[in-house]
Amino acid sequence: MQFRKLADLDLSGKRVFIRADLNVPQDDVGTITDDTRIRASLPCIRLALERGAAVMVTSHLGRPIEGEFRALDSLAPIAARMAELLGKPVRLAHNWVEGKFNIAPGDVVILENCRLNKGEKDNSSELAARMAKLCDIYVNDAFATAHRAEATTHALALAAPTACAGPLLAAELDALSAALLAPAKPLIAIVGGSKVSTKLSILDSLADKVDQLIVGGGIANTFLLAAGFNVGKSLVEADLVPAAQAIIAKMAARGASVPIPTDVVVAREFSATAEAIVKHPSEVDDDEMILDVGPQTAAHFAELLKAARTIVWNGPLGVFEFDAFAKGTQVVAEAIAASSAMSLAGGGDTIAAIAKFGIGPQLSYISTAGGAFLEFLEGKSLPAIEALAQRSEH
Repeated sequence: MQFRKLADLDLSGKRVFIRADLNVPQDDVGTITDDTRIRASLPCIRLALERGAAVMVTSHLGRPIEGEFRALDSLAPIAARMAELLGKPVRLAHNWVEGKFNIAPGDVVILENCRLNKGEKDNSSELAARMAKLCDIYVNDAFATAHRAEATTHALALAAPTACAGPLLAAELDALSAALLAPAKPLIAIVGGSKVSTKLSILDSLADKVDQLIVGGGIANTFLLAAGFNVGKSLVEADLVPAAQAIIAKMAARGASVPIPTDVVVAREFSATAEAIVKHPSEVDDDEMILDVGPQTAAHFAELLKAARTIVWNGPLGVFEFDAFAKGTQVVAEAIAASSAMSLAGGGDTIAAIAKFGIGPQLSYISTAGGAFLEFLEGKSLPAIEALAQRSEH
């Protein structure tokens, strides 16, 4: 997919409008509890400043009601933190759509929560036309919102004089494209999570591409049931057994596979202190629940990963938050870290597992996006990316 990149443009004296993802977590009094997304936005902002641009940055935060300002929806704490990180003043502009604020090369202005503007979520072309007058160059550096067609992610990209991708978004697209559009083979995908229903279309799409599809969590329980095993009182979606069987059959027809666990870790209660028992899937009792894959299965998965040249990981294999049921996820995580394959991981629980087992530096790329990452895995078109691609032709 072709799109312009900010790094390739002349920015001197230009007004640069950056759509970032600054949707950071805050406590009850508005204190930022994790500034990762703010830090991730800085390379784009610094690049524009170094090239002599006047910089405007906006983002959504939380779930505000359009047209109704509340203090809890304000980007004021983000502006203050960004000023600290940049080591220079960062102003906050309210009611900015009409351009009633001054900006000069070297300035950084945070434009108040974009979802306060009427028409933002409806992808209003009229709103985008007014915003386009504020800038010479529009930059999308918020891959996490790329699956949404909103005014600052889609319509503005089409209306601005020039539209391009920022370094964060460009890196994300390069990594995803390498892993899924032209992967080195064998390609192994690991998909965990509680429900098949939330990832059925992703599993079905991956079944056409990957050499092995490793499933974990509640998803694995549905595949175990599809393979004829009792899963006791485990989290399972019995109505999706036919869908799981269809995925297994689809992969088998082209010589690929869904490796079914040969041992599991069960407990009689969902608790961090529950006794963990390793069993063959055929031995699971009706009053037991499967909370992890067993050591034999984890070791087998690790062996498969040794041969992989591309690995995509989304979701843990068990209840990794409880140490007694974390071993399967840990073994697989460490196998990915030890692999020389191109490794791409994404999703909230996956990132938490990566942090728990300390393997982040060993992975090729970690996507911070949620919905956009999953929709890319699914093979869906992302509106914000399509808009940038369309503008690259003009």
